[in-house]
Amino acid sequence: MTAHQNSVEAAPSTTVKPPADFGDVRSEFQALLSASGVYDLSSRAKISLTGGDRVRWLNGMVTNNIRDLAPGHGVYAFLLNPQGHILGDLYAYNRGESLLFDTDESQREKILAVFDKYIIMDDVEVASEKLAAIGIAGPKSRDTLQAAGFAVPDLTPLQFVPATWQQTAVTLVRGDNPCVEASELWLAPSDLERVYEAVVKAGARPVGTQALDLLRIAAGIPHYGTDIRERDLPQETEQERALNFSKGCYVGQEIVERIRSRGQVRRKFTGFEVKGPLPAAGSKIQVEGKDVGEITSAASLPLTGAEPRVALGYIRREVGTPGKQVEADGSAAIVSNLPFAEVFK
Repeated sequence: MTAHQNSVEAAPSTTVKPPADFGDVRSEFQALLSASGVYDLSSRAKISLTGGDRVRWLNGMVTNNIRDLAPGHGVYAFLLNPQGHILGDLYAYNRGESLLFDTDESQREKILAVFDKYIIMDDVEVASEKLAAIGIAGPKSRDTLQAAGFAVPDLTPLQFVPATWQQTAVTLVRGDNPCVEASELWLAPSDLERVYEAVVKAGARPVGTQALDLLRIAAGIPHYGTDIRERDLPQETEQERALNFSKGCYVGQEIVERIRSRGQVRRKFTGFEVKGPLPAAGSKIQVEGKDVGEITSAASLPLTGAEPRVALGYIRREVGTPGKQVEADGSAAIVSNLPFAEVFK
């Protein structure tokens, strides 16, 4: 066993924030729903784990199963503290000779600090990856990639394959959005502009962070720091995709297992159809004047011929039945299942 090395290098593509929009959020959102949109993923941090203990060690750190993760596949997972509260979320990918985890850039330093605390005498090295990435989403995204010259095999969510495009090495990753097909292209920063322009030329519309956030809310996907915070427990988030109950011990596992074996948590993450002005994030949800939950995200969705107002948040389970009317920030709201299915018809 060797002591760890934590050599964190500056990320190459995080100095410039992706644009909020390209002048027409409605059209950008519509491209994601009915055609294809391409977007900058420089807001994502990619960190590699190498060393002989990497699989065993990461399996003991996160909520999903790393031990049995096949090469070429990934999983979504939470990182917990010993009390079972969520310190962060990430995607972990098995690249064979290394593990790669992908998280929001805002979580990078916090997650690395937690990792550094728990790597003691393990053969694990942690280093930032010099990878750029773009995403493409929408029902025509596969056709667009093929028109740009990419061979797009049938992949399961979070499966990835190496590819070559015009003598450029690229990793093609299938996304896990449950409502629209999405892919990511990982590549060297020096190749980013050329590949991005080729995808746009093939028919993808550039989309900014506002349209992407509308898609996220419509699909009911929580964002760490907005909808998921350190006070939250995994089962409260309703993100079963992040949990594996047969993988063995990990930090916070005792609390997660206790909740599973003894019953449900008191509140749950869900959707709301808003019948008035949009409630602000942080607004209390009330039933008969009593606080029963909190709004975490809200948006007006610019659909063709309509603009439904929806929100995400937490509500006490006993009053969180779909169809239940509640009040948030002075507006009536109806508890709704996620995703908001009418958006994706």
